[in-house]
Amino acid sequence: MKAASRAVQSSENSGGISADAATARQVTKTYGGGETQVTALNAVDVDIERGRFTAIMGPSGSGKSTLMHCLAGLDTVTSGRIWIGETEITGLKDKQLTKLRRDKVGFIFQAFNLLPTLNALENITLPMDIAGRKADRAWLDQVVATVGLADRLKHRPTQLSGGQQQRVAVARALAARPDIIFGDEPTGNLDSRSGAEVLTFLRRSVDELGQTIVMVTHDPAAASYADRVLFLSDGVIVDDMNSPTADSVLQRIRLFDGKHNG
Repeated sequence: MKAASRAVQSSENSGGISADAATARQVTKTYGGGETQVTALNAVDVDIERGRFTAIMGPSGSGKSTLMHCLAGLDTVTSGRIWIGETEITGLKDKQLTKLRRDKVGFIFQAFNLLPTLNALENITLPMDIAGRKADRAWLDQVVATVGLADRLKHRPTQLSGGQQQRVAVARALAARPDIIFGDEPTGNLDSRSGAEVLTFLRRSVDELGQTIVMVTHDPAAASYADRVLFLSDGVIVDDMNSPTADSVLQRIRLFDGKHNG
């Protein structure tokens, strides 16, 4: 398997600690026990390169969201090891993990998770305000310009379209300059036009701001904005596609579905 072989080689070259944005080694995640045990991830090896946009795809129950949650430190692993940058997160105490997620990781979810009483700018800076950190004004201005919100900063969420609200959520994730951003179906609640807007801004944040993004999606069109697509099935990475197009992703899904149904 291409992804696994590259991951193992990288691990050997780095002594187990990767210079990538995130790394998984032999990660297994199971739920339940005995006859009812379910294996969501089965000895997964993967490297998430810095400054690239990676999409994770797979059928329902394939383990794609579980992999993202484990990589982000939102869920624990049953066995194996995970690093964010050079920090191993498997085994970190809750307080250390919370601090690392706050300082190093950004999140964009399907629900926008904006506070209705705050305007767009206040929602963007809220995580830093809570952490007692001052925003880097030049960086914040660059992020706001990248997501096209300069004329909407004083608007509250109810005064914004769905696409604009999700762009606020993207800007909030970018504003703290995290090492890596995880998106869980970030365009799932948007119409196709608004979804394309948000994906364009995610793409620009990689190209222009050097951001690293990992996005779970079921949509081949959304995956085509990425540099790379990882395909999961039954908790295993079954393919690793670079420079995807919507057509090539769709063909890969159909090929897998044909084998699976056959």
